[in-house]
Amino acid sequence: MDDYKIIVISGPSGVGKTTIYKQILQEYSNNISFSISATTRKIRDGEEDGKDYYFLSVEEFKQLIDKDDFIEWECVHNNYYGTLKSEIYRIWKMGKHGLLDIDVRGGLHIKEIFGDKSFLVFIAPPSMSELENRLRNRGTCAGEALKRRLDNAAIEMEQQDFYDTVLKNEHVTIAVTELKKQIKKYIAKKPLL
Repeated sequence: MDDYKIIVISGPSGVGKTTIYKQILQEYSNNISFSISATTRKIRDGEEDGKDYYFLSVEEFKQLIDKDDFIEWECVHNNYYGTLKSEIYRIWKMGKHGLLDIDVRGGLHIKEIFGDKSFLVFIAPPSMSELENRLRNRGTCAGEALKRRLDNAAIEMEQQDFYDTVLKNEHVTIAVTELKKQIKKYIAKKPLL
């Protein structure tokens, strides 16, 4: 399992991470598998437990923290999110690289643990005003929730320089094409042990 790596996708809510990583997974399904995060947030329409997230109660999540079952975990927007160790090992046992969609703090924690076996990609919006438009058009947050997400986005944007690469998602097709090139180059590179 020493040859397998972790690709982390992070960026503000509404920047297009899901759209981008789903296209990456479609093209590289033989080599890359999505790591399903655990969360305490409520399930949304169209989501499936065990496919989109492992939806847990706060009590269940805290029990897993106590058992040291997470590689990383955070509390974001009053909900817990985390990457289970078992999820990464499941992917590596399949002979694939793991792809994680996690927040910036979680991504930096992954880099601390895995070093060169991890590749951190920060997806940035073209501008904060465009990010606000995308969040409003989603229809999933407004008022105080929108302000909280924009404030959080500003904090996350300050951390982008700690990532291996930053991709501005102005046009999703261009962002996906660039990310494919970078992932291909990264996977071909041997980790420094």
